[in-house]
Amino acid sequence: MAKQFVAVFLMCMVVVAAVHIHKAEATTAQQFSDCYNSCYNGCYQDGKGIGSTFCEMKCDADCVAKETKAKLLGE
Repeated sequence: MAKQFVAVFLMCMVVVAAVHIHKAEATTAQQFSDCYNSCYNGCYQDGKGIGSTFCEMKCDADCVAKETKAKLLGE
């Protein structure tokens, strides 16, 4: 009986952890999307001939850097 209780408890913990991770990933994806869209729109409008590829690469690098910094600092 004790082994079954431990097994059920561990399964519940795994489910709770999976739900928490899924919510964190969704939040991170939305934050990256917001960062990228804001950066890209500003870059493309201000660029005047630079081109969309430049803005895509710049904004991708900038937003990945911000995301990495936030993860390292625990924000």
